[in-house]
Amino acid sequence: MVEIPVASDTLDIGARLQHEGLIRNAFAFQVGIRRWGLAGKLKAGYYRLSPTMSARQIAETLASGKQATARVTFPEGFTVKQMAERLGQTGLCSEEDFLAAAIPANVSELPLPSGNSLSAQSVEGYLFPATYIFEYGTERPAFVREMTKAFRSRVIEGMTDDLARSHYTLHEVVTIASMIEREAQVEKDRPLIASVIYNRLQRGKKLEIDATVLYALGEHRERITYRDLQVDSPFNTYRHAGLPPHPICNPGEASIRAALHPAKTDYLYYVAKPDGSHVFTPTYAEHTAAIRAIRGG
Repeated sequence: MVEIPVASDTLDIGARLQHEGLIRNAFAFQVGIRRWGLAGKLKAGYYRLSPTMSARQIAETLASGKQATARVTFPEGFTVKQMAERLGQTGLCSEEDFLAAAIPANVSELPLPSGNSLSAQSVEGYLFPATYIFEYGTERPAFVREMTKAFRSRVIEGMTDDLARSHYTLHEVVTIASMIEREAQVEKDRPLIASVIYNRLQRGKKLEIDATVLYALGEHRERITYRDLQVDSPFNTYRHAGLPPHPICNPGEASIRAALHPAKTDYLYYVAKPDGSHVFTPTYAEHTAAIRAIRGG
């Protein structure tokens, strides 16, 4: 990866390319640029260049202005912090710069709805998980804008009718979808987990979802202890009734659709099996029996 800074003249560019071992002689490169009709046409930016390329091929690449890109995949369920870490690994943007662009103060500048006190919340939940191709040198706010544009297109515009029929706000739906995303391991469980969440909300029962505790703790753990359940955080749904303040991850389409189309059940509990699927039950007695059966106790 080679950066050609803005306002670099052909001498600067030749010297940089020679220093990088991409050409043998900066002066000969200058002569070549004039001979090839490329004088004054080389453009600033980031380029993928190789020592196997001829000097003319390198010059033509710089004249094309075709910037180097990176393909980045953000899986469903990634948090904003995990997305920042992945971007940082590519060299496209530092983790710190991405997080700075994603702070609540900047949310109002993004292509998201202005309601639901979103500007006071977080972009967590609104960065659509997908594969993106970004150019090196992209300004840091553009990453967040691109991902929220995808959210608007795929969710706000793509699910308009479903959202209009829901008794919950967009913010509430996305928050519910984020919990489904982090809890569900198999596809068929998504609408069932959604039904448990809605049933508990409607009955005024605390959600008691482990994934919210992990979000409050800020780290992943294989098992949650009783002490973990006492963490003092508005995201701890074992201590606080209702929904968390905002989504706990960035859910994919399947989880958002499950939040909009929950199964019709009387389930209030579920417990995970070793294969990642869940056993769903309507009563606490059945729930404890399911736990004993799964854990061999």
